[in-house]
Amino acid sequence: MQALIGFEFISAVGLAYAQPANFPTLKEGDYIAKNFKFSTGEVFPELKIHYTTIGDPKNEAVLVLHGTTGSGIGMVNPGFAGELFGAGQPLDATKYFIILPDAIGTGKSTKPSDGLRAKFPRYNYDDMVDAQYRLVSEHFGIKRLRLVIGNSMGGMQTWMWATKYPIMDIAVPMASLPTEMSSRNWMLRRLISESIRRDPLWMNGDYKDQPPSASFSSTFYAIATNGGSQAFYKAAPTRAKADVILDSRLAAKYTGDANDHLYQWESSGDYNASNGLEKITATLLAINSADDERNPPENGVMEREIKRVKNGSYYLVPASPDTAGHGTTGQAKWWKAELAKILATAPKK
Repeated sequence: MQALIGFEFISAVGLAYAQPANFPTLKEGDYIAKNFKFSTGEVFPELKIHYTTIGDPKNEAVLVLHGTTGSGIGMVNPGFAGELFGAGQPLDATKYFIILPDAIGTGKSTKPSDGLRAKFPRYNYDDMVDAQYRLVSEHFGIKRLRLVIGNSMGGMQTWMWATKYPIMDIAVPMASLPTEMSSRNWMLRRLISESIRRDPLWMNGDYKDQPPSASFSSTFYAIATNGGSQAFYKAAPTRAKADVILDSRLAAKYTGDANDHLYQWESSGDYNASNGLEKITATLLAINSADDERNPPENGVMEREIKRVKNGSYYLVPASPDTAGHGTTGQAKWWKAELAKILATAPKK
């Protein structure tokens, strides 16, 4: 399996979730959203949203949103949770109640591979955010969130939360833009789905064995849009060293599901959170990295759009041989000081 941790693809063999001694105990659970209506109009009598929580529900709540092909528990790793949730850290889990949901179609939440396969409703980010809101408001009974923070897909959904469900004091979208899915980012996402759909072994979603295109196209996309140019050159300054990295990734066992991944990538197709930027009431801190392959800062999109957010600011992590392109913001060490500042100063609703 290739697991997305800190938005770097690594072998699941070496995957170890950070559970430092100073963390409160992790708890997992399921929320069943009754009669959940998708944006397509289809209704699920029962939609399961799985979640992980850390901390006491009596504390101020923080919602953490993961990236594509990820999961809530996947954010509990040394580079993210290990820098944020410990005692004395910005999101000290003894002081905050941290909620990490699995989005629709991911992790242990309801997804195509549960049985419907390609007959599963064509969900989008609106559906994912609606389900997250119902989890927060109906299941946990939370009326105010201190913070919504998300990375990559979770970053885009954080923009949507700020415009659609403004119950948070602070919104921190990372590795994302509020504007329409477009350019190379969308082209390469579409190539993943095209690769799967054109694979003769996909069989309109009714395959017996995982079509090889799912693994190959995911590896291609990860290398093309994640990792950082300087970091890749540092790790692979010769063809031989580049081949070692590539061979390792191509040889990694794929234990995901082609239909699940197909739906997850295609769910971003109609994303566009730009229409409501002027209406955002939360204190918003957008964080991107200068070497982000999917959201290149040289296009000037964020500088233009952040001006529309009344209480908005923008932090760009400088690129270096030690940053990781689109994966940079998955490593909280690069920006946790900025988060600490805004947590200390942002007013409460």
